[in-house]
Amino acid sequence: MSWEAVFGAVNLLAMVAWAALILVPRKPVLLAAVLYLGVGLLCLVYAAGLVSLLGGLVDPVGPANPAVDFTTIEGVRSIFGSNGGVTIGWTHYLAFDLFVGLWIARDADAKQFSRLVQAPILLATFLAGPLGLLVWLVVRERRARAQGRWS
Repeated sequence: MSWEAVFGAVNLLAMVAWAALILVPRKPVLLAAVLYLGVGLLCLVYAAGLVSLLGGLVDPVGPANPAVDFTTIEGVRSIFGSNGGVTIGWTHYLAFDLFVGLWIARDADAKQFSRLVQAPILLATFLAGPLGLLVWLVVRERRARAQGRWS
């Protein structure tokens, strides 16, 4: 399977999971599906791709310097210098943003925020992960404090 196909597949998986999280009633089976079939599969693709990529089994990283260095800009840039690196990096973002979105949705439901309040925050999380999370943390603070629940 090509990196373009993997990239397309992880994008489609994330889009379906986000659409379900935002638009479909949140029954336990839906939340479990988003967690295990969405986040879990994205994590599996990420782990398999990362091991394959860094192990040199596919799409070696950096033609001149195959060693991976997460401590410098150049080292990180070299990881993203291949289609495999970009795909695995993007899958990392998709998995974590979806996990954060799932946490926000569960937390918002527990704190009895309407879906109309949740939807734009979830959309912001989908489009710009940490920005959506920051908005949620600000929005939830007063209600969390009033309920005596910080988690």
